[in-house]
Amino acid sequence: MNLLAPLYRIADRARFRRHGNQGKRGEDQAHRYLRARGFVVAARNWRPPQGGGELDLVAWEDGVLVFVEVKLRVSGDRNAAIRDIDNEKLIALRRAARDYIRRAGAETAEARFDVIAIEGDHLEHFRDAFPLLPGRPSPPRSDHPL
Repeated sequence: MNLLAPLYRIADRARFRRHGNQGKRGEDQAHRYLRARGFVVAARNWRPPQGGGELDLVAWEDGVLVFVEVKLRVSGDRNAAIRDIDNEKLIALRRAARDYIRRAGAETAEARFDVIAIEGDHLEHFRDAFPLLPGRPSPPRSDHPL
């Protein structure tokens, strides 16, 4: 049993009250975008049972397991989405991704992290936004926006 689970639920409720459904709308938009491009979405808002990190979207693209972090932006700085993922967030995302890979039995699959930045109706997809394992360079590549 995870002793921190009640705290996660309280934090989720507080976040929802403060931000409403904006995050869910952004994730819905990202989900539709990925499916339209041939991704098979396997999970949404996946959190390891022991807590510590949440994967917004988990998808497959041509045999590659893709963990997608969705960032909804109000400002006009498109690169802010990647900069907003600090070291603590990276550690939590990597831990959750490793746990997902282990539980899904996908140890042999190639995997990567993508970031989808949404500002209004503008969506930008950064492939390989950061490496799955620390210490490996992975420059962000942007797909053409919608």
